[in-house]
Amino acid sequence: MTERQRVTGPIIGVILAAGSSSRLGRPKQLLPLGDRPVLAHTLANASAAALDGLLVVLGHEAATIRGRIDFGAARVVINDTYRGGQSTSLRAGLAALPPDADAALFILGDQPLIGPAVFDAIIAARRATAAPIIMPTYDGRRGNPVLIARDLFPELAAVTGDQGARGVIHAHAASVHAVPIPGSPPTDDLDTQEDYDRLLGRYAAIQGQR
Repeated sequence: MTERQRVTGPIIGVILAAGSSSRLGRPKQLLPLGDRPVLAHTLANASAAALDGLLVVLGHEAATIRGRIDFGAARVVINDTYRGGQSTSLRAGLAALPPDADAALFILGDQPLIGPAVFDAIIAARRATAAPIIMPTYDGRRGNPVLIARDLFPELAAVTGDQGARGVIHAHAASVHAVPIPGSPPTDDLDTQEDYDRLLGRYAAIQGQR
C-alpha cells in the first residue's frame, strides 16, 4: 500500500459522550447552551467538518439523551460498561469504526466551543503528514480533539480504567504532530457547576462578538 493510499482513507469522528456527570448531578450532555443542549452543539460542529463519518458513544442516560437530541446521520453507539471509565468508550468507538477507517478523531462531547475549523485543520494535517497522532495546540498547550491512526488502534484498545489516549500519546511522543490553533483555547472539561458557569460566560461572549 502506498503512502498516498494510506492517508486518503476515511477519517471518522468519534464523539465521547457516555459519562455519568456524577459531580454535576445531571447529564452534562443536556445542559442548556443557547438554544440547544451542549452535546447538540458538539454534534453540529463535528457534522459540519470534513469527516467521512461520525459516531457518538452514549452510556449514562442514553435513552433520555437520544430523545432530546437529533443525531442526524451520526451513528449512535451505546456503551453499557461506561461506569468502567473513558477507556470503555474508546473501545466501543473503535469497535464501531468501519474496517477501512484510516484514523479516528476523538472528540469530547462536553467541549461545544471547538468549531469545525479545528477539526478540519487536524484532518488536513493527517492527509498531509501521515502522522500517527495529531493534536491541536492552544497557546502552546496540547488539547482536544485528538486524531489517532489505525496503526495505533490495537494499543488504544488495550487501555483500561478511567483514562483516555494519554498513555498511547506518551508512548509515541516523538511522533505527535501539533497543529497550532489561533485564538483563545476552548473551555476545559465540563465536570462541575463552576465549569458550566464558565462555559456559559464564554458562549455569551462569543455570541456578543457576532
